[in-house]
Amino acid sequence: MRRAFGLVLLVATAGTVAADDNDLVLQRLGTRITDGSGNVTGVVGENLEFRSLASQLGVVLAPHLLTPADTLGFGGFQLAVDYASTQIDGGAAYWRAREGSSDPAAGGSGPGILRTVGFFVRKGMWFPVPSFEIGAGAVHLLDSHTWAGQLYAKFGLHEGYHELPIPSVAVRGGVSRMMNQRELDLTVSSLDITVSKHIGVGGTWRLDPFGGWNLLIITPRSEVIDSTPNVDPLAPGNQLDEMNNFVFKDQKNIYRNRFFVGAKLQYYVFQLTLEAQFALAGTSVDDRSGTSDPCMPNSTTTSCDAKDTAKAQRTLSLSAGFDF
Repeated sequence: MRRAFGLVLLVATAGTVAADDNDLVLQRLGTRITDGSGNVTGVVGENLEFRSLASQLGVVLAPHLLTPADTLGFGGFQLAVDYASTQIDGGAAYWRAREGSSDPAAGGSGPGILRTVGFFVRKGMWFPVPSFEIGAGAVHLLDSHTWAGQLYAKFGLHEGYHELPIPSVAVRGGVSRMMNQRELDLTVSSLDITVSKHIGVGGTWRLDPFGGWNLLIITPRSEVIDSTPNVDPLAPGNQLDEMNNFVFKDQKNIYRNRFFVGAKLQYYVFQLTLEAQFALAGTSVDDRSGTSDPCMPNSTTTSCDAKDTAKAQRTLSLSAGFDF
């Protein structure tokens, strides 16, 4: 009986480590090069689609904001759980790199929304300067094995004058690092300016509407990608299979602009924050030296300029937690 139970547990565990729908399969973004006899002589990564995919995924996993300009104060401490829903162009060809794509050979045919859940700790500090706040957390992309570790630091330029008709202003820098996807390293740096105004409600409730601008700097780096993962290169007759491995060339940083607006409602130590973000369409170009040719779909060369074709994205976020 114990052996049978162990076998069932092993099978169940094997199922859980299999790729989920939102995991990445970057081999689908490779173009195979063949000789006159139809033999594969190499694989070229499609830089155009790689850049746009990284751009949209970077917005999904970007550092969470969800706080007004006022810091927590040097004695303040917050625990929060975040939920976010981000719009993507699921029908774009580059989203065929999703494991769950219904048409991996041609188009994306994926969902229009990716959802994440995050867990965060935030702490007010007096060092190195007053009105300083740091935070750390982890974000999980649902229906995938993907996690992102996040850190940020915020400095209140002007805060605390709640009785005057003057808003609080803060600047914040953050970083998000994607984990658990072996084919792609993705780092998203963030810089934002936030403006907010504290409003007391009935002497017991606190309302802080806020808004601002956010710059995202997305840095994608490819690992070695095996375009034939089911072929054993050590088996007799498969010695040339390593020629099917490829790497996307390092690209210049991707820049995305986001605007956000939200409000934080607090009663005693309980807080609830709602936020809407709008990321403008991508326009950055990976300008390669020695060429001015734009990259095209199914390109057979990496010597071309890849433009970010990611469409605008909208994110709705909700945070609930405790402020001590």
